[in-house]
Amino acid sequence: MTTGAVTSGATGTMPSGTTTTGPPGGGGPVEATRIELFAPVASFRDPMFPGLTRCLPVPPSSALRGMLAAATGAAAEPVPLGYSARAAGTGVDAETYHPIAADGANPAVAGRVRAVKGGTTVKDRPFLAHLSVTLWIPEPDGTRIAAALRRPVWGLRLGRSQDLVYVRSVSPVLLRPADVAVVGHALAPPGGHDAGAAVTVRLAEWIAADRLTTRYGDYLWCAEPAGRLPVRHALRDGDRAVWLRPAPAGPGQR
Repeated sequence: MTTGAVTSGATGTMPSGTTTTGPPGGGGPVEATRIELFAPVASFRDPMFPGLTRCLPVPPSSALRGMLAAATGAAAEPVPLGYSARAAGTGVDAETYHPIAADGANPAVAGRVRAVKGGTTVKDRPFLAHLSVTLWIPEPDGTRIAAALRRPVWGLRLGRSQDLVYVRSVSPVLLRPADVAVVGHALAPPGGHDAGAAVTVRLAEWIAADRLTTRYGDYLWCAEPAGRLPVRHALRDGDRAVWLRPAPAGPGQR
């Protein structure tokens, strides 16, 4: 069943044309930094449903990379990245929108637009509550970014501008190649495991600076831990399965 952004019933087979990348390090252990994050509230709008404020169940990697770039002050942080995410709950609040007319007919002034049709309006905005995110970043970038998170150049946020992020812990880890590992809430490539309860989420991986171009990737994700399973293209942090994804290709790259 495909809903545009979420597909249920992962088969565990490798879809034709899917590009997966094995763990870095030539198949051996990978030195990395594990970063534990927490956001009391976060909202990630699903771009597959234009005009609706549907919330993704996990943050897209583009949002995480944007937060890392805010920490370092760089324009982008194209580093290999693995992550897991889980929210303790969900909710809906009301948010004021100030949509800007595409043809420039109703420009924003001081952040507001005129109260005409298509102007300022209030909409429901779903959000995730008590979001926990774990990042794995191979060295040497892991140490560099962890240092930046201690004294970030810009505020650390995920989702909306008011969704602040807290760094709970930073730890060096050695990721080891795995054929069997505990599948929790880590984002895996299609075919990374055969957990029957997994869903496939399509997430933005790269967004152009002018926001006119977005590139997406498919990920397997389990809302509830699936237990110890055979895994493919995986590493493990202790018993937990981890999948590192390379930086998404930029413009002109494949």
